[in-house]
Amino acid sequence: MKILAIDTATEACSAALLIDAEVRSQYKIAPREHSHLILQMVEDLLSESDTGMAQLDAIAFGCGPGSFMGLRIAAGVAQGMAFAHDLPVIPVSTLKAIAQVAHEETGSEHILAAIDARMDEVYWAAYHLDNNEWRLDGEEIVVPPEHIPAPDSQINWTGAGTGWKTHKERLLPTADCQLPTLLPDCLPSAGAMTKLAVADINAGRLLSAEKAVPVYLRNNVAKKPKSVSF
Repeated sequence: MKILAIDTATEACSAALLIDAEVRSQYKIAPREHSHLILQMVEDLLSESDTGMAQLDAIAFGCGPGSFMGLRIAAGVAQGMAFAHDLPVIPVSTLKAIAQVAHEETGSEHILAAIDARMDEVYWAAYHLDNNEWRLDGEEIVVPPEHIPAPDSQINWTGAGTGWKTHKERLLPTADCQLPTLLPDCLPSAGAMTKLAVADINAGRLLSAEKAVPVYLRNNVAKKPKSVSF
């Protein structure tokens, strides 16, 4: 199985290539540089592994939530490559990717993922691992920190994502649960997304190129991104 993944949803820009069980990746914290970096990252990974686009099984991308421009970049690049090479796409939630990154770092199977959404809000999701797949407790939402739904107080949760850095003092009283570990610098990565995409391929959750669209969560941003030629 060969999966290319890209993510530009946050201040982190990353690309990863999964070939069978091996993952190669490039990752850089580079706000506002994603459009200049992502295509070169993809080209480098394909060249280093002597892999052609036609050999890929799918292209995964961070579909959101996240920054408006970042989501459009990833969706546009994924769509352009998928159209050019007749490949399916796999949209991957950035909040789920944060859950995967936090799990790999801590072993925790219950993650409260929060991304700073600006405008005094957070992108929020509670995920738990069930039979090696992440399941949502509720839904992914964008709300003021005080309005997050209270998670199960009997579970040891791990808080992950920049929302915990920016809004920790406002999230903690509302969460009101066992939270022994916080990872406020945790960001999504394309490497994590390749692993999540494997489950989607195995379950047949593949989409055609035209469905490579961002998930903003906010209703006031819904324009279709321009695809990028590759």
